[in-house]
Amino acid sequence: MKEVVSSSAVFFSYALLAIFAQNAVFTRALGVSRMVQLVGDDRTSSALFGMMLCITQVLVAPVAFLAGWFIAPLDNRAQLRPLVYIASIAVVCLAEHLVLWLLRSLPRRAQLLRIVPLAALNSGVLGTVLVERTQSFTLGQSLGFGLGSGLGYVLAVLLVTEARHRLRSRAIPKAFRGLPITLVYIGVLALAIYGFTGHSVIL
Repeated sequence: MKEVVSSSAVFFSYALLAIFAQNAVFTRALGVSRMVQLVGDDRTSSALFGMMLCITQVLVAPVAFLAGWFIAPLDNRAQLRPLVYIASIAVVCLAEHLVLWLLRSLPRRAQLLRIVPLAALNSGVLGTVLVERTQSFTLGQSLGFGLGSGLGYVLAVLLVTEARHRLRSRAIPKAFRGLPITLVYIGVLALAIYGFTGHSVIL
């Protein structure tokens, strides 16, 4: 029982760390380009995208953990690591696509089938996996950090979406309207997070 409580505490602490203190968007700029596109894309639901990103992050964590363990004894593991992790993401993406293809009665199935590759091919997914493996996280830590990174991405999307109508103010100089002021806004949020965490990685 003590081990279960301890594992759960580690899982949730790493999830919270990834959501707030080590947010993939604000501290590492992972997935910013896709996020900016997502905010202005009325065809793609932010909630569905966030859900698929979270599911992908959690499913990739154990696959990448096993793949990393498998290549650990090899001399050229540093060169193989990115390729193996990209292959892990591809396997998970294909599995998700297959499950959605088989579940023909699932609501919003067509939307989900379009979102799966967008979520899986996000730099936030690969970046999170590389952080997990280079920091030598355990399986529980990797799962927690993967879930937290997905939720942190959703939080970033919600913050930028909420600010969108404010960023259209006429008080903003014409040259800064649109993408430039959005990137400035993301930069200010990133500085605010750095105010809490400092410059050192706290993992």
